[in-house]
This record gives sequence, structure tokens and C-alpha cells, in this order.
Amino acid sequence: MKIIMVGAPGAGKGTQAKRIAEKYGIPHVSTGDIFRKNLKEGTELGLKAKVYMDQGALVPDEITIGMLMDRIHQADCRDGYVLDGFPRNIPQAEALTKALAAGNESIDAVIDVNVPDENIMDRMSGRRTCRKCGEGFHTRFNPPAVQGICNVCGGELYMRDDDLPETVKKRLVVYHDQTQPLIDYYSKQQILKSVDGTQQMDKVFADIVDVLENLG
Repeated sequence: MKIIMVGAPGAGKGTQAKRIAEKYGIPHVSTGDIFRKNLKEGTELGLKAKVYMDQGALVPDEITIGMLMDRIHQADCRDGYVLDGFPRNIPQAEALTKALAAGNESIDAVIDVNVPDENIMDRMSGRRTCRKCGEGFHTRFNPPAVQGICNVCGGELYMRDDDLPETVKKRLVVYHDQTQPLIDYYSKQQILKSVDGTQQMDKVFADIVDVLENLG
């Protein structure tokens, strides 16, 4: 089962992608995780990606596509995967479609987690990330047991630069300009499925599972 998750930054698609991966036993492939891994290891690609991520801009396609295609051709992706954060624009989508077609493969479903901009602003202002292990929390929706401290490793929680209000606004502008057209692109392929992302997380997940269980 090959799945793509789409939606605005902060829509919750990453959380849902992890739950899908766990339920169906397939890898959760997040470009954000790939970028952070490269950054942590001090690779050239990681440092280049950070410049764009800190500004709330999209990482250039040539950086993203190379890392992503290498990842989905690894052995653990043989039975499928959940793509989170890729593709982000039409050229990336076309490149992915072409690469998959070359191997007689295709995407089974594109899940759009639909959340209005005003909800996104409210959500992202409360996001906190552990400096040590990268685990994510939310001051209202998923608070840590001890304020400012990671439940997993005890590290310090902080607000990432790309969660700051001014950066979020920029990211939403970029999303609507470059990523929103993906909705039309995959609609034409008749594989787009939209769910209401403003609901409780468990309800959103239940709706997604219902979609996946009833793919034609």
C-alpha cells in the first residue's frame, strides 16, 4: 500500500501518517525526518535544507527528490510506505509519478487532511519539540507530563523557528501557492481522498482507515 499524505503545515498529517504506518506495518517516510537526520549528521544536504526550513520556504526539488527516491527504494519499503511531506508541488509529483511508473508502480491513495488556516495558526503556536530526541508535543493537545520537559528522554522542549507565527504565515502562503495545486493533480488521477482534519485525532484516523479499507 503506497500512500501520500497532503495538507497544510500543522494539519496533523505527520501524526496520522505514523499511525497508518503502525497499523499497516509499512514505513513512515517523512522528508522532515530525512532532512533532520542529514542536519544532525552535518551533511552538506542537511545544512542546505536547514537554510530553507528556517525561513519557512520549501527545500529545492533537487535536494528533496534525491534523498526521497533513495529512501523508498530501500528494502523495508517493498510492501509500501506512507509519504509525509513529499511531493510538495506539481514538478515533484510529476517526477514521483514518472519514477514509479518506470518500475510499474503507482500510488494507491492520496489522503488530504483538510484544516482551515485559522486552525493551523492556533495549532502551531502551541507546538514544542525536544532538543535532544526530536519528539513533538503541543501545549494544549498533547502536553508533556512536566512543562518544558520531554516525556521520552527528559530533554528541553523549545519552539522551532518554523513554528513561530510569522514563519507559519509564510509557510501557509507557500503551501497555497505551490502545494494546493496537488489537490487538483491527484483529483484528476481519481486517487485523492479528503478527510476533515479539524476533528479529534482518533476520529480523523478512523476516517482515514475507512478510506483505506474501501479503496476500489
